[in-house]
Amino acid sequence: MDKSTIKDFLQKIELFNELDENELTATTERIEIREYAKDEMIFMENSPRKRLYLIYDGEIELFNKTPLGRERRLAFFRKFDFLGEGALMDEYPHSTSARATLKAVVLLIERESFKELIREQPGIAYKVLSSVARVISRRIRQASTRVTNVGAQYISGRTRSEHDLLGHREVPYEYYYGIQTLRALENFDISGITLAQFPIAIEALAMVKMAAARANSDVGHLSKPIADAIVQACSEIIGGRYHTHFVVDMMQGGAGTSTNMNANEVIANRALEILGYEKGEYEHCHPNNHVNLSQSTNDVYPTALKIAIIFKNRRLTKILQRLVTACRRKGEEFAQILKMGRTQLQDAVPMTLGQTFEAFAATLEEEIRRLDENAQLFLEVNMGGTAIGTGINADPEYRVKVIEHLCDITGLKVKLAPNLIEATQDTGAFVMYSSAIKRLAVKLSKICNDLRLLSSGPRAGFNEINLPPMQPGSSIMPGKVNPVIPEVVNQIAFKVIGNDLTVTLAAEAGQLELNVMEPVMVQSIFESIEMLRNGMETLIHRCIEGITANEERCRGVVEWSIGLVTALNPVLGYEICSELAREALETNRGVADLVLERNLLTKDELEKLLSPENMTGAQLRE
Repeated sequence: MDKSTIKDFLQKIELFNELDENELTATTERIEIREYAKDEMIFMENSPRKRLYLIYDGEIELFNKTPLGRERRLAFFRKFDFLGEGALMDEYPHSTSARATLKAVVLLIERESFKELIREQPGIAYKVLSSVARVISRRIRQASTRVTNVGAQYISGRTRSEHDLLGHREVPYEYYYGIQTLRALENFDISGITLAQFPIAIEALAMVKMAAARANSDVGHLSKPIADAIVQACSEIIGGRYHTHFVVDMMQGGAGTSTNMNANEVIANRALEILGYEKGEYEHCHPNNHVNLSQSTNDVYPTALKIAIIFKNRRLTKILQRLVTACRRKGEEFAQILKMGRTQLQDAVPMTLGQTFEAFAATLEEEIRRLDENAQLFLEVNMGGTAIGTGINADPEYRVKVIEHLCDITGLKVKLAPNLIEATQDTGAFVMYSSAIKRLAVKLSKICNDLRLLSSGPRAGFNEINLPPMQPGSSIMPGKVNPVIPEVVNQIAFKVIGNDLTVTLAAEAGQLELNVMEPVMVQSIFESIEMLRNGMETLIHRCIEGITANEERCRGVVEWSIGLVTALNPVLGYEICSELAREALETNRGVADLVLERNLLTKDELEKLLSPENMTGAQLRE
């Protein structure tokens, strides 16, 4: 790459567009050119920040990792975009990671080289660093507002004029969404929870739009170039691009129309670029006339979100299975630790601590089947029914084709509802699935109640198990450590139970040929799934896996407990056991001590009776 090419490129970068000819030439001398292969890391989170990256070609993904190690995609950067501009001002480490998603050519400026440059050309310092400060300020502002697109590299000030039923509006040129999405942003600044926070929902919308484009092409209503451009745009969205342009609040009026139009506009504007046009030149590819052809919000929105829930359910049950496995491993670890079982918070009969955790595993394992069974209800969709199920404005062959393509794209056995008018107004599947995740939440909460009781103390409670200490438990009581992980899972369960009631009320609120309350149903289910996933992940890693047993305490409670007489009843008889129980209560002594004192059993005989095998009938694992 020659220096004149580099200079022309720099002039199009915001950081350098105020430099004069001499300053540009001097800056060009400091440029290093580097190529990155697909999937090669550009920089890592917490690594030293040493250089500015100017993207000349290719694509770079910015991401970070959650505390539990999952990657969270933040944005994509392409030609004329730049990263790491803060390196020119300070030495703080990177707060994110970046890697090439396509083969990339990047121009680099090292911080030390930039320092030498401004010593030689002092005028550059003010021009470039003031631009850097402006960009950083703008990024912070974009990250803290719901209305702007947090993925935009910068706002150029350029706009495009768009119109709809209500008039004309200026839309920032960088944004792929259009006027209807802009109006939705203004109308529904409600929860702060946007489509962009649910990538699976965005991908499912793109899958539905892709299937529709292919079906419309098959029946001859969409030209091949436009269909191909729409399919490519959808494919890119399914691959994770442009998600930050899906900005509509999950809570919205209009039965999901704003969500549908957000997808239509983003897909149309990306398709226009693919076709070689500018964003907003809708005469070549229109959000309604082309992307939404043969469709209505009333079949697209529920179909896409049903597909999204099926995919989200897979992730939910995957984590649930890991929780089952974690509980089962504790069951094996504690299989020979004898403890007292309790009913109504009173001593009942002995059991093993392993049986307690195996019961947790068994009850949670049931929920995997229940969730999967209810998720299957979402396979029945109303695509092709358009507005109310009559199929108005859709070719009769379209509905068959769109289902075929949807099956192919999603890998799911999607099927057309037998009665599309009924399917368009029915929300029974949402009610059933919501009840299934509520049932899981109830069971998780009960388990967490047990964990809090069993770990209570440590001196004045049950103290049979120790939960891993996560944080100091009091601002005033030194040494106190609280069961914060089970507590937060309890609270998640309460929220999920409340969300289920919301889904129930919203489903009941349907009127005539459409239920317009689907947005709150979907938002509630999505929120419940995400909280349950995060809660179970936290419960596994920050609680279950680190639980230890207080074996001596568990056995001591058994030997002290009045409940022991129930286990001795088959050997000593009811009358003697009743007398032992009465004397133990009156004298505040342990049943085991009284048995030995009266020579009713030898120590070896008592030990044998108190073995886990005989006390509980447990089948010990080798």
